[in-house]
Amino acid sequence: MADMNRERHRTRETAFYLFTQQSLPACKPVLTPGWVITIFLFMGLIFIPVGLITLRASHSVVEIVDRYDTECVPEAFRIDKISYIQDDSIPKNCSRFMKVHKYMKAPIYIYYQLDNYYQNHRRYVKSRSDKQLLHGQKYHDTSSCQPVELNNGQPIVPCGLIAWSLFNDSFTFIRERAELKVNRKNIAWKSDRDHKFGKNVHPFNFQNGTLIGGGKLNPKVPLSDQEDLIVWMRTSALPSFRKLYGRIKEDLDADDVIVVNLMNNYNTYSFGGKKKLVLSTSSWLGGKNDFLGHACVIIGSSSLILAIVFTLLHLKYRRPYGDTSYLPWSRKSLSG
Repeated sequence: MADMNRERHRTRETAFYLFTQQSLPACKPVLTPGWVITIFLFMGLIFIPVGLITLRASHSVVEIVDRYDTECVPEAFRIDKISYIQDDSIPKNCSRFMKVHKYMKAPIYIYYQLDNYYQNHRRYVKSRSDKQLLHGQKYHDTSSCQPVELNNGQPIVPCGLIAWSLFNDSFTFIRERAELKVNRKNIAWKSDRDHKFGKNVHPFNFQNGTLIGGGKLNPKVPLSDQEDLIVWMRTSALPSFRKLYGRIKEDLDADDVIVVNLMNNYNTYSFGGKKKLVLSTSSWLGGKNDFLGHACVIIGSSSLILAIVFTLLHLKYRRPYGDTSYLPWSRKSLSG
């Protein structure tokens, strides 16, 4: 038994020694000029078609973008927009016109876009309680929600800055005097609805303080069904982002004019933010995004150019494999 243990120990020491000395059996490919040229050529032939296909899919998406935060402020308040948005006595209703330039096939996705809005700020991102969202008032440790944790000594559900700043602009769409039906169900991730927001957790003491942040929530509807909130609580990593508002289930023809009646409630004027309304179709790749296609084309083109350059250099300066006589120190030794 002792001999077997010694043998195992010796085997382990030998394996460790071989590993530390990088002497274990391994595949050691030799990158000859032919292999390098072939690899770059293969990358070019793969990436360029993929990039072109991706760009075509992106360009097939029809998108209409309308910035409304400035135009929906009355002329008298254009100089002081903050006082306008904070004064509840001033009507916030506004009408915008969006012309369809190309046929849009249903479903048509409705997004609101915010620019210069830093949802990724560390204090903002941390100001929430995931356990409270799931268990409600049964969970008492909501210190992470500071500074929106309590109001009048009572807990706030949902607590935190993210929920407090909920986007609350609303939109209705009219075409030829008929209102387009907007489906606002299933706009949030199913995993979020089922596992992150409680089915028996209802808003409590929410937006009842002196300082109102954004939208209010219906206290009779559980958080798992408050899809506007669920979408908003999934914070964005970039200062310019879009969030899904709903879907239009009807096709829109070219030259259709859509009248958008909106309520301009959300305050982005205090920090120089922008608000935009986006109507967009989708492709098999998703929404409109040219970055992936351009990146693939650039990588593929660069690979092809390098393959051609290396081929020319290899043909001009061909030498036997392993020949080092062309190196400067080899020439000195030969001459000496």
